[in-house]
Amino acid sequence: MRAFAALTVTVALTAALAGCAANPDTDSNPDESAAPSPAGSTDCLASGGSGVDAVSVTGEFGTTPVIEFEAPLSVEKTQRAVAIEGDGDLIASGDDVNVYFGLWNATTGEEIPGTGFTEGAEVPMAVDEQQILPGLVKTLQCAPEGSRVVGVLPPADLWGAQGLADLEVKGTDSLVFVADIVSRVKPLEPATWTENVPTVDLESEAPVVTLPQTEPSPELQLAVLEEGNGDVVEDGATVTVHYQGTSWNTGEIFDQSYTRGEPATFSTDGVIPGFAAAMIGQKVGSTVIVTIPPKDAYGPEGAGHALSGQTLVFLIQIEDAQ
Repeated sequence: MRAFAALTVTVALTAALAGCAANPDTDSNPDESAAPSPAGSTDCLASGGSGVDAVSVTGEFGTTPVIEFEAPLSVEKTQRAVAIEGDGDLIASGDDVNVYFGLWNATTGEEIPGTGFTEGAEVPMAVDEQQILPGLVKTLQCAPEGSRVVGVLPPADLWGAQGLADLEVKGTDSLVFVADIVSRVKPLEPATWTENVPTVDLESEAPVVTLPQTEPSPELQLAVLEEGNGDVVEDGATVTVHYQGTSWNTGEIFDQSYTRGEPATFSTDGVIPGFAAAMIGQKVGSTVIVTIPPKDAYGPEGAGHALSGQTLVFLIQIEDAQ
């Protein structure tokens, strides 16, 4: 329960760390966030600088660190250092990572309200300036997986001159950011769905998907009902699809494009993981059906979405990809 409580707090914090990016959400579509832009292209920062060198970080990787610095501390540009160097692959722009992290106000020396370096509560972050604050990206990027990184971030790489009142950060405050890069998130790959595949009638104006009277699979599974002959959908592509979403738990359709009379267009980066995985690698013109467990959809029950805790089934017809 402790880890889940910490994660719940951090979900709200992670939204704040998105800076000025809009993140509307609805209870009834596969979009996980606003249509995202391509991954950031920030170059690797050299390690060191008077600001980050003034921050002492001790403790073992994966445990709560001891942070010491003399406040007030400020920088004009983000400075970063690798306190503990891992031996994994280098983190690149566009990667998704799981981290433990903490933030401190460099002006006051106080920990940012709601943050905390909570062991056992990894937090996902997209190393992408369109999705999280530039200072976080610059600190994480180019460090090996398994590293502890330290950054001192100026207002320009945070929320700018307006600051963020919700976190008690003024527009003149720099922040100290410490993160343990626990793992790089590997792309999801659905297993081939061969047993208990729903029957699908595509002849009606809106398809009819009939679920079998069985328990849903705990794994992400996909069946190709019809293979197209168009281009392959790449990770990060903007796709145009018709889709229908059904909850395996209730048997009810919770959203579909068919009744709206036109397909939906969005990026594969802007939908729940299981929905994206169902499209990536498929050919334009294909019709697929995918069963998505909660871990690859809206999280476990109580995670804050109307569909949290539910296994979802999506019928997807891929019409275009750019």
